Amino acid sequence: MINASLRVDAADPVAPVHRRTFGSFVEHMGRCVYTGIYEPGHRTADTQGFRRDVAELVRELGVTTVRYPGGNFVSGYKWEDGVGPREKRPVRRDLAWHSIETNQFGLDEFMTWCRDLDIEPMMAVNLGTRGLAEALDLLEYCNHPDGTQLSDQRVANGHPAPHDIRMWCLGNEMDGPWQIGNLDARSYGRKAAQVARAMKTADRDLELVVCGSSGSSMPTFGEWEATVLEETYDSVEYISLHAYYEEHDGDLGSFLASATDMDGFIDSVTATADAVGARLRNPKRIQLSFDEWNVWYLSRHQAEAAVQPTDDWQTAPRVIEDRYNVADAVVVGNLLISLLRHSDRVTAASQAQLANVIAPIMTEPGGPAWRQTIFHPFALTARAARGQVLRSHLSAPEYATERHGTVSALDAVVTHDEQDGSTSLFVVNRSTDQHLTLDADLTGLAPGAVTDAQTLSDEDPYAANTMDAPDRVVPRPAKDVRLEGGRLTAVLPPVSWSVITLAPADN
Repeated sequence: MINASLRVDAADPVAPVHRRTFGSFVEHMGRCVYTGIYEPGHRTADTQGFRRDVAELVRELGVTTVRYPGGNFVSGYKWEDGVGPREKRPVRRDLAWHSIETNQFGLDEFMTWCRDLDIEPMMAVNLGTRGLAEALDLLEYCNHPDGTQLSDQRVANGHPAPHDIRMWCLGNEMDGPWQIGNLDARSYGRKAAQVARAMKTADRDLELVVCGSSGSSMPTFGEWEATVLEETYDSVEYISLHAYYEEHDGDLGSFLASATDMDGFIDSVTATADAVGARLRNPKRIQLSFDEWNVWYLSRHQAEAAVQPTDDWQTAPRVIEDRYNVADAVVVGNLLISLLRHSDRVTAASQAQLANVIAPIMTEPGGPAWRQTIFHPFALTARAARGQVLRSHLSAPEYATERHGTVSALDAVVTHDEQDGSTSLFVVNRSTDQHLTLDADLTGLAPGAVTDAQTLSDEDPYAANTMDAPDRVVPRPAKDVRLEGGRLTAVLPPVSWSVITLAPADN
């Protein structure tokens, strides 16, 4: 047993909880779209072909925004292929994921799906094989009311009201050599700035996201951000961050500490953005859009891709359908803690992806849909995190990791809703073999009762959910949770993520 403590400074909020933190990502990749969110002929499909069983899980997950249509896919995408009568839409090769794209699901279907689920769209424009003219055409089709060629085309396609998309990504991972049409930082920055200025000439209230590095391990990381922001600072609101984590060679201790890498990544990009702003003498603060993050066993995918036949073009093939375990879910819960902790700068985020492809939701064609382990910390955090993120002071034993140095066995974040007085505490025990006794001083928040306490853990940290056992791993009531005089004590099992919600004393 190890002991840890937490103290909350009720008078020192970090920032509001942003609803855009709980975004997701739908890319035309593998089975994310086809047989994922969209499957005409499925027993639950509606008249649009959307799977209602998946839609219900998306609602339960609490997704607020969805980034679309990629990802690497967008760098070769012709948006015009996916609008208009389905029987007239062209079938094309997708070079990003070496598959066949039927275009039976496109822009208008995506927007209808978003409206049905009360989800805010986050649209990406192709700056790989295309550029300024095509971005302006897409914007006109989406946002202009009517009376122009492209807006009238949208009306004729059955969408009289503008889609009114506010948030736009200026390409995707343009620093990556795998990206179709990738560019050096200066060339991309100038291209993105040109597109941004023109898009805002057409619609001044857009929020634009410029591409940051594809990851902090890229050789140009830091230099890329600085150069791109030098060109785009006046014209954009966000810079993107992408990060994926996996367990390497059975090193569970390092894997459980993955959020420390995310913390450092966010701090580095924030510092770089602020340094550019200071150099330009611009008081504006660039926000961070962490619009790709998750656990992804990338090394496994790369090994599988190396043996794939290059002439095997399939429609919606099964690719990177990682099956997640308890440890993966604990890491996802911890990554959400990191995102919330940085809510002063990370004001949008997208877990990649939503269905089947490294996803919280799995489906079978013609069959069921079920929750992966990583579904649960996302859904519970999206539901419980409200109001303000408060500054927390943690004290806990440390342990050594090979990949991240010395790290704390405890990580946590606290949110407080002044409107109803509720408080939520999100906690991770990173120890692989020790229970952790937490003493949390919450007296400044005047909590009166514990209203909910759930823990995701298992004696087997590699236990997973499957189609045949979809509820093998689910959150369960936390044991040994007590509240006395504003102090909370809880005993948390090893390799666990927990959420504890409290009501105010006068309720």
